[in-house]
Amino acid sequence: MTESSTSIAALWVAQAKEGREAEVRELIARVVTPARHDEGNIDYEVHEDEARPGTFVVYERWVSREALRRHTESPWISELIPPLLELTTGNIEDELRFLRPIRPTR
Repeated sequence: MTESSTSIAALWVAQAKEGREAEVRELIARVVTPARHDEGNIDYEVHEDEARPGTFVVYERWVSREALRRHTESPWISELIPPLLELTTGNIEDELRFLRPIRPTR
């Protein structure tokens, strides 16, 4: 299987600035449905850490790295990023992990 045909997952953790938790929750929740409709999406889930309110975890799976790239370049994602950066601490790159599936050899 080539890299372009291998599914990929991304995991992102975002920490809301103090007092901005509800705004982040609302903003992130709005992306779930459109992301699930992007071509090549397998799964798109947003969670809030029960032990650390205001900490949000986004887990997404795509049929290929190319599908993920197209998703990140979509106009609605470009519109989401600036307000999200205003509401959260840190930066996206530091909290983003790309995950490759491990399959049994047999």
